[in-house]
Amino acid sequence: MLSVRRHAQTLASSFTNLPCSTQKRTYVDVYMKWKKDPYYDNIEHILRSSQLKSVVGLKNCIVQEPNRCIPISAISKKTRQFDVSTKIAQFLRKFPSIFEEFVGPEYNLPWFRLTPEATELDRLERIVYQTHAEDLRDRLRKLILMSKDNVLPLSIVQGMKWYLGLPDDMNLDSSFRFVDMEDGVKGLAVVDYSNGGGKVLSVLQKNVVKKRGGGEVSLEEIEFPLFPSKGCRLRVKIEDWLKEFQKLPYVSPYDDYSCLDPSSDVAEKRVVGFLHELLCLFVEHSAERKTLLCLKKFFGLPQKVHKAFERHPQIFYLSMKNKTCTAILREAYRDKASVETHPVLAVRKKYIQLMKNSELVLKSRRHSFGFSDEGVVVEKDLDLDFEA
Repeated sequence: MLSVRRHAQTLASSFTNLPCSTQKRTYVDVYMKWKKDPYYDNIEHILRSSQLKSVVGLKNCIVQEPNRCIPISAISKKTRQFDVSTKIAQFLRKFPSIFEEFVGPEYNLPWFRLTPEATELDRLERIVYQTHAEDLRDRLRKLILMSKDNVLPLSIVQGMKWYLGLPDDMNLDSSFRFVDMEDGVKGLAVVDYSNGGGKVLSVLQKNVVKKRGGGEVSLEEIEFPLFPSKGCRLRVKIEDWLKEFQKLPYVSPYDDYSCLDPSSDVAEKRVVGFLHELLCLFVEHSAERKTLLCLKKFFGLPQKVHKAFERHPQIFYLSMKNKTCTAILREAYRDKASVETHPVLAVRKKYIQLMKNSELVLKSRRHSFGFSDEGVVVEKDLDLDFEA
């Protein structure tokens, strides 16, 4: 159910990068009764992403050791670093198909190494990183190019690495440069990037060019693909506003937006376009909503940027699983041909399969020792292609 509080505010303005037009705010507050959609709530690689991040982080820590094994004493105090809510040893023992425990050479301490299956998957993961190095650099480059001054603090880049699917030892080319920002903050900038002499196009712009057989893309031509949930009905006033919203000029997240009135509908469309492009760059085309809030300062986003997800439920879905709010780009799962699959996704799905195998191993051990497995559920793989 959606309701609207309406008031008009009209501001005449000329744009340096848009045709002379009128910016106006005709739609302010949208209140949405959240509608659950089981399809998006059960995308397995999104459901397990947070836990997988901890698994991969610990895996990387182990393989970096000279003997590719590590005593529990070396990592037992790093629960916060690996975002683990239990003891590290307890977490590692949950995944016997990935981590193998053995008694160390001294003091009978527990040590951990990768299983042969996990070792092979780690090798394949490194091959993917090497094969698709330019693709991964391009995703990082695009993230930085969407920022105000084509530069981001290293802390922001570090925080986006998991979402972008970047390796810890990523090699940067000459288009990147480390710089000093305000207050002594170290940053990463993109410089001298020509993109073959052409401008950087967003995913939406590329799809329009592809559908229309090439040529220039007019700002007025681009509309957001909408994918409403079944049974979702909008009020007439809201439907009318959405139609007008779609007709507004599209401002690419790579274009200058300084001339836009932040309170205008055009500025809101630019924010929605930025979020759409950002999620297109991510491995799972999704992200925890709270994580995206740290980007406001560097990408010219409004204070209440989170409301863009709520006002545009036909573009984004908000999943409330795992005691958090995850923003998911609908288009990536309903029209997979329009959004490129991330090269790292297949590897992550293989890690998830090992995590599921671990559940079967633990279940078998409980049976062997005569323990009841009541309440233990091995999840069915629901990461299937959407069927209309």
